[in-house]
Amino acid sequence: MPHLQMKRRRKVTGRHHGMQAVTLCISTTMVLILLGLVVLSVQAARNLSTYVKENMMVNLVLGDTVTADEGRALVAELQASAYARQVKYISQEEALRTMTAELGDDPVKFAGVNPFQAEIEILLQAGYANSDSLARLTTTMTKDTRVIDVIYAKDQIDAVDRNIQRINLFLIVLVILHIFICFTLVNNSVQLGIYSRRFTIHTMKLVGAKWSFIRHPFLWRSIGIGFVASLLACAVLGAGVYSFYRYQADLARFIGWWELGVTAVCIFVFGFVIMLLCTLFSVNRFLRMTAGELYKS
Repeated sequence: MPHLQMKRRRKVTGRHHGMQAVTLCISTTMVLILLGLVVLSVQAARNLSTYVKENMMVNLVLGDTVTADEGRALVAELQASAYARQVKYISQEEALRTMTAELGDDPVKFAGVNPFQAEIEILLQAGYANSDSLARLTTTMTKDTRVIDVIYAKDQIDAVDRNIQRINLFLIVLVILHIFICFTLVNNSVQLGIYSRRFTIHTMKLVGAKWSFIRHPFLWRSIGIGFVASLLACAVLGAGVYSFYRYQADLARFIGWWELGVTAVCIFVFGFVIMLLCTLFSVNRFLRMTAGELYKS
């Protein structure tokens, strides 16, 4: 009978520890999903910022005396510069055809002459699409005798700069707060799991087991839970992104395979690190306790 009772008690204890592991895995998975969403949001915001900046256009208006060959030579010079992503030459005739198509009538009928100047359209590299860089570009270009004016949406660029700074600040604060909250939630879950085995830890300490030997099974258990939780979190996020792709194909422009890979790496690294740290802190806390403190805790 005593043997059966001990066997039954071990069975109940094993089930209890198993449920604790499942609960800890689920709670860690939820935390890692939230972390993954934050990482994806940061990368999507960065890509959106780059996309907006790279589609800002600068127009260089050329003088009447500038020939087509001179205009194309200037295009080649600009294309070789560090700040230009794409450069296009638009002749007076091409500008006239474009405006005639848009207006539905030929402006020459009213003006008597072609009212449009030859232009060069520049799409900038994202790093140069800001007020300071454009001010320097304007100063340089206006010194060129072939250019009579530099046109770009200054107010729009200033607004984009301000908004990007605000978004970056918000995301930095969000990441810091989220990491703190994640660590707190996982740490509490790990502590609850180890709390039920505090007397086992104390017993092993009394029989002379080294602290490293006592910590060993707990750390391996936390690695396993962190690995499973990371896999589940990546699977949930991958399914969510795939669903968005099906209904919003443009999402691929801001969240691609690279972003998904970076997010997966962050989830696995954070999952392992946070589980190991929380387990280490919790086990060491109970290892330092005396028998009296264990009953009071």
